[in-house]
Amino acid sequence: MSEVYGVRRDRLRDRCAAAGSTGVLVSRPANVRYLAGAVPPGAVLLLGPAEDVLLCPRTLAGDPAGGRPDERVRLSVLPSSAGDPAVAAAELARTAGESLAIEEHHLTVARHRAVSSVAPRLRLADLGLAVEQQRIVKDEEEIACLRIAAEITDQALGELLESILVGRTERHLALELERRLIDHGADGPAFPTSVATGPNSGRRGHHPTDRRVEEGDFLSVCVGADYRGYRCEIGRTFVIGTSPADWQIELYDLVFAAQRAAREALLPGAAYRDVDRAARQILSAAGHGEGLAPLTGHGVGLEIDEDPQLAPAAMGKLDACVPVTVEPGVHLPGRGGVRIDDTLVVRQEADGGPELLTITTKELLAL
Repeated sequence: MSEVYGVRRDRLRDRCAAAGSTGVLVSRPANVRYLAGAVPPGAVLLLGPAEDVLLCPRTLAGDPAGGRPDERVRLSVLPSSAGDPAVAAAELARTAGESLAIEEHHLTVARHRAVSSVAPRLRLADLGLAVEQQRIVKDEEEIACLRIAAEITDQALGELLESILVGRTERHLALELERRLIDHGADGPAFPTSVATGPNSGRRGHHPTDRRVEEGDFLSVCVGADYRGYRCEIGRTFVIGTSPADWQIELYDLVFAAQRAAREALLPGAAYRDVDRAARQILSAAGHGEGLAPLTGHGVGLEIDEDPQLAPAAMGKLDACVPVTVEPGVHLPGRGGVRIDDTLVVRQEADGGPELLTITTKELLAL
């Protein structure tokens, strides 16, 4: 992986050099990890013309979940009195060049002022979202980590579905899912696990409550594993303890059709908003247009919500090797609803089309 990190840094360095910046200060944690292989708490990465330096406010703890720094990056552990690593990086940068690209969208105003004050003659330029854009297309090692994260998530969810669910609370089930993720090798949950029952089901981002699972409920689950920093997502909806009611079958079939349409639209060259439209128009035609989520899916990787955004106004087109979620849902106030959510990788049609990473059944099961 050392060569991979080096290529990533060189690509960014060349881009910034072409814009007139001799140095680059990367402070957003996911971006630091992407370029350096590790992101110790509070660390920043300085890319310079002569060397790259990872500045840390404390000694590395050796946590494998945090990654291992690329051996080609010099590690600099600052003394406790040194203060902000970003300021220390600016001090180094002023001796190596005249300009420094920084992530203005990540630095606070106070931190930006501190960087400016320590190197007043250093011209600061906005790096913008250059690293985030570079992260959109994943290499096969990154996709392999996502694939393992999905396998772990499928295992944890499958085991939960084999247990007794009636009478247990949403909060209890969410905690059990997160424990099972760890048991199967995850570094942790990719995001706070959502378990929703009855009238709560189908809500995007529902926070588990003490409501207990009852027979006849819809049960919707959204969960994902973090494996070596890479995060996936799966969402499924089930019926508890009895045959589904007619309205539940009808609603489930509708969301399933919308999700399938969006999955089938995931091809290189497809516009982000066309993927969203494929799902949204099916749900809107059935009378559910007003209550839909603002997007149908999003990119995943070192963060659970990355670009691209599959939304009505999103600009841009898909590339191959871009992992995304497809997660349409409908919630009926007071009754509940359905969410179906998969993580997939965009592939060429010649390679079989979109690669489905999360494979837990999408059949409407009665548990």
